[in-house]
Amino acid sequence: MATEASTDRVIAALSRINYPGYQTDIVSLGIVEQVAAADNGGVVLTLRQATAHEEVMRQIAGEIHRVLTHDLGIKAEFRVHQIAAELGAATGRVRMADAAHIVAVASGKGGVGKSTVAANLAVALNRLGYKVGLLDADIYGPSVPMMFGIDNERPQGAGGQSFYPIEKYGIKLISIGFFVTDKTPIIWRGPMVMGAVRQFINDTVWGVLDFLVVDLPPGTGDAQLTLAQLVSIDGVVIVTTPQEVATADAQRAVRMFRQVHCPILGIVENMSVFICPDCGEPDEIFGSGGGLRMAKAERVPLLAEIPIFPEVREASDAGKPLTLAHPEHPASAAFVELARRVAAGMPN
Repeated sequence: MATEASTDRVIAALSRINYPGYQTDIVSLGIVEQVAAADNGGVVLTLRQATAHEEVMRQIAGEIHRVLTHDLGIKAEFRVHQIAAELGAATGRVRMADAAHIVAVASGKGGVGKSTVAANLAVALNRLGYKVGLLDADIYGPSVPMMFGIDNERPQGAGGQSFYPIEKYGIKLISIGFFVTDKTPIIWRGPMVMGAVRQFINDTVWGVLDFLVVDLPPGTGDAQLTLAQLVSIDGVVIVTTPQEVATADAQRAVRMFRQVHCPILGIVENMSVFICPDCGEPDEIFGSGGGLRMAKAERVPLLAEIPIFPEVREASDAGKPLTLAHPEHPASAAFVELARRVAAGMPN
């Protein structure tokens, strides 16, 4: 049986191989399912066939052979699980005609600032010159109306069941919060949640977008699975805070998205540190290094560390995301850098 050290060595080597057309490696994308010892002293790799294009799988196999044989001196045998779908897709998933790229923002648990990250990511992408839409798929706790200062405006019909998103600050927005009052609880079972997400995807007339950012609810439930089943997601950003109780749940989210073949772009550690405004000393309220440790454990990039600033909360409560309200703020700079890394991680 391969030792843990040798297995880690093989996986580390494979994590240097990017999926063709992506800036994300084959380990992070879940294409490498298992590494086991072979009788001849080499290894047996179980791979998930993530595309129907044989030339792509041949290219991946060639890269694996080169890295393991020439770099590590290890012989590799392959076992491939066949699937009839493209990377990040399963039967029934389609590319959205309106959106060049779909990026989901997710978290393992609530209270980590996922919606704040999603809103500021959308604004930051727009600041970089992209046409951006933001879909609030958090049916039970919609935050987009408040964060963008939209009180009573309702989406306009576009004929039949279709409707136009509301546009604010150059971002096209849709949320269940636009269809109910701010005091109305959403008391829905799973099928109704899935139906709402499906309608937002299929019936919103977005126009041409470079990015559709989807703010998912916390956890690994109906909204996440519905989105993963409907459309090809180009990447998932996982938001956590540094403490272990948050990173443990965030790891579950990473593994859930891998199981449904969605590429993980990386981790955002939110509320990473608080800088005292009086003395300038850092205070690690939620611990330190949790996001980095998780990123290393899951072999994905740490995309950003967002410090705690009262201005982030104040801007969201005032209905104007910080990246727009205070573009020179240090946290705004962190969100813009996050947007650059997300854009760089998109398939060619």
